[in-house]
Amino acid sequence: MTSNSGAVLFDIDGTLVDSNYVHVDTWSRAFADAGVTVPSWRIHRCIGMDGDKLLETLVGAADSALALEAKDLHTAYYEDASARLQILPGARELLARIEDLGLTVVLATSAPEDELAKLRDLLDVEDLVSVVTSAEDADMAKPSPEIVEVALRRAGVDPKDAVMIGDSEWDMKAAGKVGVTGIGVRSGGVSEAELREAGAVAVYDDPADIIEHLSESPIAALHHS
Repeated sequence: MTSNSGAVLFDIDGTLVDSNYVHVDTWSRAFADAGVTVPSWRIHRCIGMDGDKLLETLVGAADSALALEAKDLHTAYYEDASARLQILPGARELLARIEDLGLTVVLATSAPEDELAKLRDLLDVEDLVSVVTSAEDADMAKPSPEIVEVALRRAGVDPKDAVMIGDSEWDMKAAGKVGVTGIGVRSGGVSEAELREAGAVAVYDDPADIIEHLSESPIAALHHS
């Protein structure tokens, strides 16, 4: 499953799995039980960030007693809520179509290993995936480009021969910093305008919508380059 044509890098949360609002709910509960009320819309705006960056943004520090308690509570609540996670429409099919094109399928996420294991079990696409990253592969998560750089290196492709599909501004910014074409999906709850402003060259509703327009997408251009 190696590729001379290029690679397609996928974020997972909000891109392949409908998990963003589960994260919002579990972080909201975690913050409340740790003793601070954080509006859900503010939490949503930070989903996709590095966990420490999320805590710094929302409660002022990542290493305070409050932040550490909230982080532990979120881990426990997310574990309990994992049965609510659902695969987004077309996710498995899109990965299969990309693999059929001879492109390398990469899961370029900065999710923690425990969360990533649940997402991979749910997706059940191990036969299609050639490269996977996690939070352990980078000191700084998106919008730092470090995860994207690791993914490219493991896939053995140049930035010009790759595209990144993600649901957040952080995905698009991370891709753009290393010259990877960004494709946005609205399934994480971020608007097309914001995704494009962050660097997305194309925006779709979800993986199923990408499949419907695959022949005119940046993925098709990558395949033919």
